Amino acid sequence: MPSRKRSATRKQRKEFEAGFTSLDGLFARAEAGQDELDSRREAAHRARSCERKMRYDTRADAEDAIVRCEEHGTRGLRCYHCDFCGGWHLTSHGW
Repeated sequence: MPSRKRSATRKQRKEFEAGFTSLDGLFARAEAGQDELDSRREAAHRARSCERKMRYDTRADAEDAIVRCEEHGTRGLRCYHCDFCGGWHLTSHGW
């Protein structure tokens, strides 16, 4: 049961308010967490769309690779220009 003395109540209130000096820290932590999440998503996107794939210097090289893949039975490939490395990659994703 909490104390009914005014001095004890004031002390409890001061301790409580000391934990909430400013909401700026709370917002800063939330923003930092969001920035970290965004950087993780960007890294995952880069790994999926660039780093794990074979890089071709020109579109013609990528299209030649598509022809070779079709000769071995792989159909439905397309090439795309990569924004991360500036090269060309193959994908089966039908945009």
